[in-house]
Amino acid sequence: MSKALLISVRFHDGRYHGAGDWPPSPARLLQALVAAAPKTGDALEQKSRAALAWLEQLDAPVIAVPQKTDGQPDFKLFVPNNDLDAKGGDIRRIAEIRSATKRIRPRLFDATVPLHYIWRFDDDTSQYRCICSIAKGLYQLGRGVDMAWAVGTPTNEARIEKLLSNYRGVIYRPSQTGKGVALDCPGEGSLTSLEIRHKANAQRFTRVNGKAQFANAPRPRFRTVAYNSPATRLLFELRYSTVPGAPFASWPLESTATLVQKLRNDVVKKFTELKLGSPLDEGTINRVLIGRDATEADKALRVRIIPIPSIGHVHVPPGIRRVLVEVPPNCPIRADDMAWGFAGLKVAAPVHDEEAGEILSSPVELVKAEDDSMLAHYGVADEHAARLWRSVTPLALPEDAKRRRIDTAKLHEEAKGGTERAEEQQRACHAVQQALRHAGRREKVVGLRVQREPFSARGERAEVFASGTRFSGRELWHVEIEFAEAVSGPLILGNGRYSGLGLMAPVQQVEGVLAFSIVDGLAADAEPLQLARALRRAVMARVRGTMGLRDRDALPMFFCGHEVDGSAVRRGRHTHLAFVPDLARQRVLVIAPHLMEHRKPSKDECEYLKMLTRALAGLSELRAGRAGKLALEQVDITPEADPLFAASKEWVTATPYTPTRHAKRDGRDSLRADVLREVERRQLPVPLAVERKDTSLLLRFEVAVPGPVLLGKTIHFGGGLFRMQHVT
Repeated sequence: MSKALLISVRFHDGRYHGAGDWPPSPARLLQALVAAAPKTGDALEQKSRAALAWLEQLDAPVIAVPQKTDGQPDFKLFVPNNDLDAKGGDIRRIAEIRSATKRIRPRLFDATVPLHYIWRFDDDTSQYRCICSIAKGLYQLGRGVDMAWAVGTPTNEARIEKLLSNYRGVIYRPSQTGKGVALDCPGEGSLTSLEIRHKANAQRFTRVNGKAQFANAPRPRFRTVAYNSPATRLLFELRYSTVPGAPFASWPLESTATLVQKLRNDVVKKFTELKLGSPLDEGTINRVLIGRDATEADKALRVRIIPIPSIGHVHVPPGIRRVLVEVPPNCPIRADDMAWGFAGLKVAAPVHDEEAGEILSSPVELVKAEDDSMLAHYGVADEHAARLWRSVTPLALPEDAKRRRIDTAKLHEEAKGGTERAEEQQRACHAVQQALRHAGRREKVVGLRVQREPFSARGERAEVFASGTRFSGRELWHVEIEFAEAVSGPLILGNGRYSGLGLMAPVQQVEGVLAFSIVDGLAADAEPLQLARALRRAVMARVRGTMGLRDRDALPMFFCGHEVDGSAVRRGRHTHLAFVPDLARQRVLVIAPHLMEHRKPSKDECEYLKMLTRALAGLSELRAGRAGKLALEQVDITPEADPLFAASKEWVTATPYTPTRHAKRDGRDSLRADVLREVERRQLPVPLAVERKDTSLLLRFEVAVPGPVLLGKTIHFGGGLFRMQHVT
């Protein structure tokens, strides 16, 4: 879209008293525009109505608002409860209703900074000119005391981007994930609902049988849109500045806190030497960067300096080669000023040989990174979200968090059995839950594990990181957290999160498969098909319960493999789940169709997968008839080490392959031709060879192909499952 409509609103005072969330929603602006539009009697002029109807059809706008603080409660309003229906609607009995108190708490901001609402459009209509004319009549936004005026301006994309890049405030954009601040926005029918409400307000009192009756006007109709205002992320690299090519420099992993302390002090010194005036005085800089004299409200404004260890491969040395700086949206120091402050900071001074006059080591400086691919290893962005997270640097957890009273004598007696260690780990797990709440993470946790040892073979024990910090070794723990649903990063937790400690990384797993280990109860003569059918029935029952469906309501085809009329799906593609018993590894799998066809999931499939994950959370028992009453435990799959999901050039059948067609007498529909058709349907490369060995099939590819490889007629019940022959 190359065109845009900009409506800039300025307040007479730097106060906003309107109820609801901040920023003022686009729906409030629409109401203010309706109030300001020219009218004939009580009705909008036709030209104004057409323009406002056009505005409500546009996508949700981008909103730019000044930084705000919550003021003290200004005053109280004593009003009757909105409960006249309890008195039969008789207005004469209003005194019998207990009064309610409304506390008005304004938001305070810089009145010289305007609010911007930006709608983008690509049609050639001239309705935006009428909107600009209506905006000139706006006189308030929020409550009646919030006097304001507005200016509408037609503009283009280039000017909008320049405006937003130089804006001294917070930018809110419609969220692509549905997470964020929920704001009311104009939608189809919003203008009509406002007109109906206006007419109904003029007729709230009627007389019935000689009594005055009161009726509330219908609520206006808006759509809810999630807005987010993410922190600005600045990524820097540690490089030898005077060496040709400026190669990476590595900082020791165990000295993470020392690096943060040095960078923080240096950037504070760089800012204070400028003798900045208000609001960026020395006190503000210290509160935002160091936390000195910071209050509880200042936590949301603090800048985080996060050293990024190199991870992603088992042979990568885990030194620190990058530093991520997170600037909150409400930070009083602008992100571009912060980028200037950190760029060029000396991490290590050059080392000289005084006698020989030689430079033994080049200086190490922070250089703005051009490649941010390393952030994907830390789950930054929603496409890299994961359920399982493990710490790279340990979390600092208070030793006395919700400490229970323990019989010390009993602990002394049972110390050999590990009771004391178990109690210590239990307290640490509780402290992790507290740390999640302090970091604003409200996602449901289904598993926790704490230990002193690192999860990576090249990591460091937790106690090593205590040097140079205010934390003792007993307060530091490596932590593994399993969430009920996938979450995105960066995830940094604990009391040391402003010192670079508590950084966690997602454990990359196969997305689209739910695996359950069979702990107990499997019969020796269990048949895979019977087990697969039992798993399918259990999954459908739990999904039905999660969706709140009745017995006669049809499940979506994704879960059951049947059309709405009950007939089997015959569309040439596999668009429903596969239920795969993997008895060789004592587990059962539920595999999504996009994995079978080696493609990306559709939007509907993503929603169905979220529903499936919620439905199967806590599944611990499966009644499979003769196959047994199985005790299940959900497990994660690591693709590099799993023979069904790792990449390989050779794949051999783990379960029998059933052709999709019977062979013809002339041999045209041979087994090899059937397999090649199936390979093509799964969007796999053409194999170099299809070999039959005894009762098995072997596929040999020119390049390594990732699993799962499921082929044939019975793939939805575990047939035609291939396992890797060799790891490549």
